[in-house]
Amino acid sequence: MAQDILQLEAEILNVIKQVYDPEIPVNVYDLGLIYEIEVDDYLNVDVTMTLTAPNCPMADGILAEVKEKISTVEGVEKININLVFDPPWDKSMMSETAKLELGFL
Repeated sequence: MAQDILQLEAEILNVIKQVYDPEIPVNVYDLGLIYEIEVDDYLNVDVTMTLTAPNCPMADGILAEVKEKISTVEGVEKININLVFDPPWDKSMMSETAKLELGFL
């Protein structure tokens, strides 16, 4: 069962990397917006994430797309997206790839 959950988490991560912030040409994972992905024994998924700014005009669209992409992963039961702003996002949370893509390196 643990191996199945690890495989499911890997598949979820792959589909989340297909979600891009429409204002920034980098996926939400590499931007550092995904804080945690948890899959329980019943294959329910909890994602804790943030946005680059609390007043992001694209918030609803980004959250809906993350949920929609996860729903395409076979085996996933319920999906819960927890939007948090603590800790607040900052540029240091971006992956090296994102920093390079955006010219911060």
